Formats: sequence, C-alpha cells, structure tokens
Amino acid sequence: MIDNEEYRQFLESVRFVYGYDFTDYAEASVIRRIRAFMESKRVGSLKDLGRMVLKDEAAFEHFIQDITVNVTEMFRDPFFYKSLRKNVINRLATYPFIKVWIAGCSTGEEVYSMAILFREEGLLERTVIYATDINQDALQKAREGISSINNMKSYTENYLKAGGQHSFSDYYKAKYNSVLWDKSLRQNIVFSVHNLAMDKSFNEFQLILCRNVLIYFNQALQSKVIGLFYESLCSFGFLCLGNKESLLFADKRTCFEEIDKKEKIFMKTK
Repeated sequence: MIDNEEYRQFLESVRFVYGYDFTDYAEASVIRRIRAFMESKRVGSLKDLGRMVLKDEAAFEHFIQDITVNVTEMFRDPFFYKSLRKNVINRLATYPFIKVWIAGCSTGEEVYSMAILFREEGLLERTVIYATDINQDALQKAREGISSINNMKSYTENYLKAGGQHSFSDYYKAKYNSVLWDKSLRQNIVFSVHNLAMDKSFNEFQLILCRNVLIYFNQALQSKVIGLFYESLCSFGFLCLGNKESLLFADKRTCFEEIDKKEKIFMKTK
C-alpha cells in the first residue's frame, strides 16, 4: 500500500533533485507503475525507493525508463495517417519550410512513420522533424533507428492500410534479427529530451503530434500541455492527438477547429 502523503513527498523529492515533475500525471497510473518497479527491484517501501533513486543517478535512470510508457509501432492507427494525407499534407505543402514536432516520441516508430509519409508526399527534403521524449533511453533507441525484424509483418500491414505508396521494405535493411531504417529518413530528424510537464516552447511548428500521451496526465496538466502546443503552433497549424484524447479540458479548446473528429486532428484558428 502506498500512502498518499508519502507518494506526494516522493514526487516532490524527484522534482527537486532531478527536475522531473510527475505531480500532475494520472495518479492511479503512476502508482501502478511505481509498484511494478518496486516489485521488480524488490524494494519494500516508497521511502526505500526514495533513498535508492535520489542518491543514485543511474538507479533513477532505470526508474524513469520503467515509469514512462513506451508503447508504439510503425503507422499505429493507420487511418490516422490516411487522414493526414487527405486533410493536412496539401496545406503543409504550401509552406517553403516545414517544422514538425512529435512530442512523446518514445523509441521512434512514429517518427520514422512520419518521415516515410513526408518522403512519399515529396516534402521530406524541406521538413525538419523534432522528436522529443522525457525518456533518454527511449530517445537513444530512436536515434539508432533499429527495430526488431519480428515486427515487420504487422508494420507492413499498417503501412499499406495507411496509404503507403511503395514497398515497405524499401525503407529498411534487414540484418540478423533487426532492421535498420534508411539513413536518408534520419537526416532531417532532431532527437532531444523534452519534459512536457515542465519545459517551455522551443520553436514554431506547422504540425504537432502528441498521440497517446495526454491520457497519462490529469486534467490540469492536459490543459497546460495543450496551451504549450497552442503557443508552439503557427497560425492555422495542425495538432494531432491520440484517438482517446480530446481538447475537452483545455483552456484553449475554442482556439482550435476540428478537422477530423474521429482521428483527432485539429487546426489552430485563433
């Protein structure tokens, strides 16, 4: 059993020592992941966990890797990508230079999916994709551009459903049990650590994707992060959320127009 006061004190200590703020994350979800981490490390109490991770940066890195969620795949939710091709790409093509922010990029599958889509739409050469995440271990995997060959069948199916225009195998090279994504896809990607709960806007973008991240935040943090995206978007820029997410709790919800209700694509209008 994790005591509520102990839980709050632990999160405040993590924020003070490392600058990671989990205080506005969905409590039940964070507690569940903390318990799982404690069980895996055979830690008996939250106080013991605090002593372990607050004094040992390496231990804290392992904690962050476990507590942040990294569930992703290439062309996840294929019809979202179809909607992007239909409703967004033509408008992005009017810009001489395109900046895309993928917030909460995890191990990079969504990043490489977007790079492939932009390549096929003839926009990749004038696009920079900024891929950020709180988890440095996940970011390193994303930078390496390596995936398991066991996933290629399902990834290929997703790609085709998403409106893929070529052979999916054109975009990677298989070696042993892994595949390496084509180097040309990585040339216009910038990977960086960014903490949505604490960090500020760092550029102006035409397109922001933050899919299946807000579901782990409470309502106050969801609104704060939507405000961050609002500040980071150019006029008539696009914001894409996960299919279980919405602008319902955001102060800036009236500043966006719904482009695709089902696929959660919005355009900044005010």
